[in-house]
Amino acid sequence: MSHSPGAPTRRECVLVLVLLLAILYYSNSTIQSRFVVPAPFTQTTPEYSPSHSQHSLEQVSPRIYDTRLTWGTDPVPQSTVLANVPGWSIIDRLYIFKGVVYVVSDDPSSVPDIESMYSKGLEIFPGKEAEDSRLPGDEDIRIISTTEASKLFGTGAALIDGVTYLVNDHPQFIRHYYHWSAELYFGFWRTYSSLDPSISPDGTTTLPPPLRMFFIRLDAFRWRDPTHMNQLVLRSSLPELTMEFLDDWDDRAKMAVPFVFERVVLADRSAAMRAYNFLRYQRTAAVPFALPGSVNWWMSIRNSVVQFAGLDMHEGSSTTATPVITYISRQAWGRRTLLEEDHKKLVQELYRLRDTHGWEVNVVLMEKISRDEQIRLAVRTTIMMGVHGNGLTNLIWMHPTPRTTVMEFFYPGGFAHDYEYTARALGIVHYGFWGSESFTSPNLPPNVYPEGFQGNSIPIDASAVGRLVYDRLTLSLEVDD
Repeated sequence: MSHSPGAPTRRECVLVLVLLLAILYYSNSTIQSRFVVPAPFTQTTPEYSPSHSQHSLEQVSPRIYDTRLTWGTDPVPQSTVLANVPGWSIIDRLYIFKGVVYVVSDDPSSVPDIESMYSKGLEIFPGKEAEDSRLPGDEDIRIISTTEASKLFGTGAALIDGVTYLVNDHPQFIRHYYHWSAELYFGFWRTYSSLDPSISPDGTTTLPPPLRMFFIRLDAFRWRDPTHMNQLVLRSSLPELTMEFLDDWDDRAKMAVPFVFERVVLADRSAAMRAYNFLRYQRTAAVPFALPGSVNWWMSIRNSVVQFAGLDMHEGSSTTATPVITYISRQAWGRRTLLEEDHKKLVQELYRLRDTHGWEVNVVLMEKISRDEQIRLAVRTTIMMGVHGNGLTNLIWMHPTPRTTVMEFFYPGGFAHDYEYTARALGIVHYGFWGSESFTSPNLPPNVYPEGFQGNSIPIDASAVGRLVYDRLTLSLEVDD
């Protein structure tokens, strides 16, 4: 005879309820673990590594989005200049109102000269008159007290949170792979990375990634370069970064309400040209090297780009693996090329080294290979060489080692610091060539562009290049006599 089950006991009911609550709790925890609201950059933040995203989206508690910095009847929060060299500044709480930039401080003596931070952002022309015309006025930037700020701004400002790269440059130089990647971007990261002197060789840093890049003088159609490298470098190194432009700046100005940047890294080419390092090297990116920093400062960017291109970040770091020699030819350009006979002899000499020593040799036209292939080749390269030109920009992806070298061919008597300074800033040895004569830092000629510099009759002594390649790859020049 069957019996129907009895009613559950109180103990059984409690056990079932506990079990259901446990299942619900752990289920919610699993879902929430994918959504973490990142801590504000002003607080302690997790380390940022090129191979691990800092941001997750765990929603730990309900919150109101911080869209305003409100001070009410209290003093306006003052601006803080964390770092400054001419043309490059890091500023917390930089205000903008009706298109004018405001630094709020009750101690103006603690704020650098505005000429070292900002300009009118005009096109660059040589001469004292042109230089003076670029100096900022009250319609561009002002230093004001908290009392003045309270009268001007009222009780609060709309908040532009996180870190912003703010660019006050004319479009003149931006649409160029070198000026973008090895000057503007290079300078931005060197300036910003001064806040973290402990960046590791794999690029790990405590710095939160910038959230946006804001161009005050540039529209959205004029930042991409003809080789499409600008956008690749940006999207691969900081994929979460958004961009704003002249129209967005004008939108905010026309709203006639104050905005405040939580933190800006401010770049101004005209202001940077006033610096001693610019006068020495003619490179705006040379200026922020007066700031403190890690020897590994560039690795956060470099390693991200390298991984995006499909290689391990450590590729090219060996001093015992088969060396890779890459000659970037400009012979198809029709401008700034080697004498054709000298080009052929150089190729023959490089192939002789390949056949004699087993070294890998690549003779390439960069414009004929894809962007990813350019980066992968540069990463693997031990010695890069070529006539002064845009293709040498790829040296910024090389891995600095005792053998890593850049050899740059100039018309005799001519010289430009572009790639020499860039290489040296990364710990890469650079040699310039005038035919059979080579030179390296600190014994460098002055920056000069003689007639023939841009021409198609640049001589090079293939044997001299071959001897130096051998010396660098065997490190025979490093032997102590």
